[in-house]
Amino acid sequence: MSGLVFIVSLLGAMAIGVPIAFALMLSGVAMMLLMGNLDAQILAQRLVNGADSYPLMAIPFFLIAGELMNAGGLSRRIVNVALALFGHIRGGLGYVVIGTGVLMASLSGSAIADTATIAVMLIPLMRDAGYNMGRASGLMAATGIIAPVIPPSVGFIILGVTANISIVGLFFAGIVPGILMGLSLVATWWIVSRKETSAVQPKLPRRDIPKAILTAGWALMLPMIILVGLRFGLFTPTEAGVVAAAYALFVGLFVYRELTPRLLYDALLAAGRMTAVIMLLVAASVFTGFMMTIASLPAQLVSLLSPFIDMPILLMGMIVLAIFIIGMVLDFAPSITILVPILMPLVKAAGIDPVYFGVMFIMTAAVGMITPPVGTVLNTVCGISKVPMETALRGVWPFLLAEMVLIVLLVLFPALVTVPASWLH
Repeated sequence: MSGLVFIVSLLGAMAIGVPIAFALMLSGVAMMLLMGNLDAQILAQRLVNGADSYPLMAIPFFLIAGELMNAGGLSRRIVNVALALFGHIRGGLGYVVIGTGVLMASLSGSAIADTATIAVMLIPLMRDAGYNMGRASGLMAATGIIAPVIPPSVGFIILGVTANISIVGLFFAGIVPGILMGLSLVATWWIVSRKETSAVQPKLPRRDIPKAILTAGWALMLPMIILVGLRFGLFTPTEAGVVAAAYALFVGLFVYRELTPRLLYDALLAAGRMTAVIMLLVAASVFTGFMMTIASLPAQLVSLLSPFIDMPILLMGMIVLAIFIIGMVLDFAPSITILVPILMPLVKAAGIDPVYFGVMFIMTAAVGMITPPVGTVLNTVCGISKVPMETALRGVWPFLLAEMVLIVLLVLFPALVTVPASWLH
């Protein structure tokens, strides 16, 4: 009964337009009423405790870093490197999109921010070159969802705090799957771009390519600084966020000298708004998760799926399918905060590596950002490219299929995630 009350109250609140964070609170209060234990103090305490977390401090710093990279010229120089390397080959701007997306993912970790940055810079070039804009928009959206998988990832931070999983372990475990996502898009683009009759970019003289790489050197150093610092224990994920923000601020102000006071203000304001939304959502999910535990929902799920506990691959496949279906109607961050507390007891009972589960969860939930009806990343690209959603959906499906095939392979062969993670961490 408690599970039905939770689902009906949550979906009912969302259906009438209540923001996700408040819908989560309402569902928790509904379970309180069902159990006859309505106590406003519990709600207040859990909300405060949910946001009062040292690891969560990494979120605003990484968001600030991403905004400062865009405003300070770091992102644009990364695009220029990709253009210098791939722009002159057939379908080259598609490879530029993928290469830039992977590099940007290692700097920011925010899918929407990365996708918007890439689209603003490359959509005009692709349109002028005569690319099929539905296909180009689909590629940009599919590339944008790599950002939550490659560290530093805001999604991994939220999941790590929610499920009490090592954030550093999640970061290193996400590197290889994120790169594999990029390679799957490269292979798919190579197949579909054979139909392209678009113009290619002028080939740069060889001597100009090292110059472009050198110019972007300050931007390209940041992911190495973060990963090396985490690998050798020089700083925690939270401190890595501070390092990234300070580094982006220094480079934007004193090296590239493109970060004006107005741009700095806008960047901090945008990061502050995104942080407020995420932190309220996390705090609300902690309260709701507490109420779900009191109502024994995780235990009921474990009991329901207990016949599959001895078959971890089949169980993981069922979990991935559930995440994919729910991700089609629920946005990325709420998917994490709602589902992870329910699924973790089941994962532990089946003996599935929690870090592996975390990577698979984030990859699958990220795919929901390019599927209707929510599809926040795909909507972002459509808004920038002025392409109808129907056209973008026709363009995105080959890349969506490629990423889903990769997820299936990782379900069947978990060692593709766990073995490289053990090497790197």
